[in-house]
Amino acid sequence: MPIRKGEPWGTPGPLPGDGVVVHSDAEARAVVTAARRAGEPVPALGLLGGDLCRTLGGTGDPERLRGPDAVRLPVDLGAVLLDGRLHWFVAHLVARRGWWRGQVVAAMNAQFLGTWNVAPKGHPGDGRLDVFDADLPLGQRWSARSRLASGTHVPHPDIHERHVTALQVELDRPTPIHLDGVVLGEATSLSLRVEPDALLCIV
Repeated sequence: MPIRKGEPWGTPGPLPGDGVVVHSDAEARAVVTAARRAGEPVPALGLLGGDLCRTLGGTGDPERLRGPDAVRLPVDLGAVLLDGRLHWFVAHLVARRGWWRGQVVAAMNAQFLGTWNVAPKGHPGDGRLDVFDADLPLGQRWSARSRLASGTHVPHPDIHERHVTALQVELDRPTPIHLDGVVLGEATSLSLRVEPDALLCIV
């Protein structure tokens, strides 16, 4: 069940014996995809790196994952339908041709995208995706980019921010789609949804 404001989140507990240690969002996504394609349960994920790990307060210490200080957290999973095929992402989906021109859409499950605090109010256990959609003039784009590290790029009148369980996004032209930092291909239509508490992550 998605977390509610003021409620405790997570429980103490180490990575189970059948859990999988991953070092990046792309590795985590690969584990999720392999399990889903095979029709098997997604194993618990021990996070040692990536934007989801940072969002959850992970330290990158492999000893912690199996020690008394480890924490188990139920985490949402992002899903997107592209050309009739379902794909998943653990941290973020980004649709962009470039950072300096054209429409940019980011669907965030994690708070961070690299060094940028893209979704400062986001939470990977609230049952929603934080979706940002913008096509700013160059001057405003530079200003917004300079504020991304601190998370002060929003609110902005020309950055459309939504917190959704599902959303249909139409892009103005075929656009490369990045899932957890990996380019999947181009698309013009995105059917996004969240799968609440679909992952068990240990940090």
